[in-house]
Parts: sequence; structure tokens; C-alpha cells
Amino acid sequence: MRLVAIGLLAGLFSALFGVGGGIVAVPLLILVAGLEPRSATATSLGMIGITALAGTIGYAIGGYVEVGYAALVGLPAAFGAVGGASIQQRLNQRTLSYLFSALLVAIAVRLFVT
Repeated sequence: MRLVAIGLLAGLFSALFGVGGGIVAVPLLILVAGLEPRSATATSLGMIGITALAGTIGYAIGGYVEVGYAALVGLPAAFGAVGGASIQQRLNQRTLSYLFSALLVAIAVRLFVT
């Protein structure tokens, strides 16, 4: 039931704000579901694919998807994801947790400042 709730929250935030996968799901998978950071990240990425497909279909029906821009951003992002996954496999769990926490703090500060 906790995983279903995490999925619902991540999907809701993803559709509302364009975020949800990593920013919402990873901390919840670690804190609520008890997954280790590496497993939480991998699970979140799998979830993002499903969530992104659902959101894309919804927005495509309304005519809002810019396929060229999506490809221009998405294809390099796919290569970056492969590189990021490779780097992540070399980091220990504690370092990974600290780096992710620092990223969330930096995003929060940036959002409050602008």
C-alpha cells in the first residue's frame, strides 16, 4: 500500500509540476519503503518511464507535445542517464545519499531565491 501511495504522489506531482520521479519518489522510497538509495534510484527511473508515457499521452491528446524539442532534449538525456547510472554504480551508498541531499537543498534554495 505504501508503494501505491508513493506512486500516486509522484504521478500527481509529475503531472502538476513536471517533477516527481527523482525529487519525490526517491526520498519516499528510501524513507517510507526502506529501499537503499541505489535501488530507490533504479526503481524511480523505471517508474518515470511509465509516468512519462502516461503524461505524454495526456498532453498529446491536447496537442501540447513538441516532438522535435522532446527529441532534442530526450536523446541527449538518455545518454546522460547511461553515464549517470555508470557513475552511480561506483559511488558508495553514503556518498550517493549526501550528493542527492545536496542536490535537493540546492534546488530548494534556487526556488526560494527566484
